[in-house]
Amino acid sequence: MTIRLGLYATLAGLLTLASCQSDEEIKRQKYITEGILLYKSNCANCHQADGKGVAALYPPLAGSDYLANKDKVICLIKYGLNGPIVVNGKRYNRPMPAQLQLSDLEVAEITTYIYNEWGKETGLTSVTAVTPILKACETNAQQNPAPASAP
Repeated sequence: MTIRLGLYATLAGLLTLASCQSDEEIKRQKYITEGILLYKSNCANCHQADGKGVAALYPPLAGSDYLANKDKVICLIKYGLNGPIVVNGKRYNRPMPAQLQLSDLEVAEITTYIYNEWGKETGLTSVTAVTPILKACETNAQQNPAPASAP
């Protein structure tokens, strides 16, 4: 009987904790969950599942100084990159394909995952924050297009 009461008390405590999460925290967790799946299917081939990249070919995301400029990262996720990039003092010159099929929400989810996993950030990168950033970098991307990703 005492064990059963203890079990019920523990269960009630866990349910209370779960219900105390803010809407923002629940949304962040949803973005991270979706971001993981999107990262695996769109980014991990080059940047690897652990975010460490591939030697001299593809830059790391884990521990990357490039994550200091979130606006640039958001633009790169959607529009890719042609030409050299310097990450953690190392030069990389492989093109990053554009991911034009990604919606603004999907870019926000990938960004939230990357920054929570490797960017020392615990917040949410909302779609309302991502949309104007993508709009601003769209013109530049049209002038300097990156190669399109394979379908």
